[in-house]
Amino acid sequence: MPIKIPNQLPATKTLTEENIFVMTETRAITQDIRPLQILLLNLMPAKADTETQLARVLGNTPLQIELELISPAGHISRNTSQEHMLSFYKTFDEVKSRTFDGLVITGAPVEHLPFEEVDYWPELCGIMEWSKSHVHSTLHICWGAQAGLYYHYGVPKRQLDRKLFGVFRHTLEDPNFILFRGFDDTFWVPHSRNTTVDREDIQAVPELKILSSSPEAGVYAVKTAQGRQVFLMGHAEYDRDTLKKEYLRDVAAGVDIQLPRHYFPQDDPAREPLVRWRSCAHLLYGNWLNYCVYQTTPYDIGGIRQGVRTDD
Repeated sequence: MPIKIPNQLPATKTLTEENIFVMTETRAITQDIRPLQILLLNLMPAKADTETQLARVLGNTPLQIELELISPAGHISRNTSQEHMLSFYKTFDEVKSRTFDGLVITGAPVEHLPFEEVDYWPELCGIMEWSKSHVHSTLHICWGAQAGLYYHYGVPKRQLDRKLFGVFRHTLEDPNFILFRGFDDTFWVPHSRNTTVDREDIQAVPELKILSSSPEAGVYAVKTAQGRQVFLMGHAEYDRDTLKKEYLRDVAAGVDIQLPRHYFPQDDPAREPLVRWRSCAHLLYGNWLNYCVYQTTPYDIGGIRQGVRTDD
C-alpha cells in the first residue's frame, strides 16, 4: 500500500525510483479508504533528506499512510528554503484541532543547549502535551526522544565526554514487545549525538520500560504502556551516506570529529560505507505502524480524543 505525501514533494521522485508505492494527494482523493493519519514534526536542518528517509520507512508497509508535515512556527530554518517550507509545511496551529493516529518527533541539532533555551521549546512542549489527547502513538527520535523523556517524565539528558558517532550493535531486553517482533538477537543502528540519557534515570520512572540497549551506545529504545509513547535514541532511518556527509562536513570546518565507528570498511573514509541497519529500520517502523498504531487506533479517528483503544 502507498504512503500519501503532498503533491510535488521532492521525496516523491526518490521514493518512486526505489519502487516505493507513493500516492500524491490528487490520486488519493479517489480512494475510498481511511488511511492512517501520521503527523511529522520535522526539527532536522536538512528537512528534505529527513522527509525522504522517514517517508521511505513509513511507506514500506501494507498500510496506507497520509503524511502531514509541520515545523515550529517561531523558528526560521537556515538550511531549507522558505519556498519549500511554505509549499509543504503547516504550523501546529493549523493542525491542532485534528486528531492523528501517529506523531513522529525528529531529532534536532540543539543538544548543546539546555531544553529551556531552545527557541521553540515552549511550542514543542505545547505539541507534546497536545499529543497526549490528540495522538494515538507518538514516536520520538534522538534529541526528540530526550526532549520527550524530559518533558513527560523529568528524565534529564547527560553530556557525553565525546560525541557518540557511528553504527552500533544493539540487543533486545524485552524481545516479546511487539515493536521488535521479527528482530534478530542483535541488530545495528546509527547514532550521532553529544548527549545521552542514563539507564538509572529511566528505571526510576515506573511508567517507562527499556526495550533495547547497546554496550557502546547505551539505552536505545524505551516505551510506555501499549506503546503510546516510544523513544528511540538512534537514527535507524538514516541513509547510507548520512554519517559520511556529517563527518566530511565537520572535517572541512575544522571540527575535532572522530571517524564514525563500525561504519567505513577498514575505517577508510575513502570507501563506501557498509549498510547493516536497513532491514532493522524497515521492520522497526513497520512494527510501530502496525502494532502501536493501526492495530489499536479507533476506526473513528475522533475517538482518539476520548482515549479510545481497542486493546483496553
